[in-house]
Amino acid sequence: MRKMELLLLILCCVHTHAQEPVDTNYLAYIDRYKDIVLAQEQEYGIPAAITMAQALLESSAGMSELAVNANNHFGIKCTSDWKWETYNHDDDAANECFRKYYEPEDSFIDHSLFLKNRKRYASLFELGKKDYKGWAHGLRQCGYATDPKYPDKLISLIERYNLNKLR
Repeated sequence: MRKMELLLLILCCVHTHAQEPVDTNYLAYIDRYKDIVLAQEQEYGIPAAITMAQALLESSAGMSELAVNANNHFGIKCTSDWKWETYNHDDDAANECFRKYYEPEDSFIDHSLFLKNRKRYASLFELGKKDYKGWAHGLRQCGYATDPKYPDKLISLIERYNLNKLR
């Protein structure tokens, strides 16, 4: 009976997401950074699914200009307290200042600290770690992204790649 339930679950998932293409670059990226997002979830309380979806979206699975040239996988811009290397890139305006990291993992850690240490994101930490939809909408409401479709994009990635089941 248990095998039958598992088979039905797999068939349901395949059918549900059959229309959505799965990108092998995204799968490789998920495999590469899965352990760090799980560690960040444990240490800072940010859902691994959210961190991974943001990284996939913001860095185009590690292939964006910022990810390649600055190891910046979250599009985090410079702030007045940033005292390390920077990288200039056109975004909302021309030649904006972005944080530059030595290793991609540094970007993941800074992302967690960025969210955890800023009061504007405090309400997110009242949500459960499994409430990826609440987090996705909350990030937009707190001003993390300017794109009004940002929550939908995160949710789509989470559901397409089963990021809410990372373990």
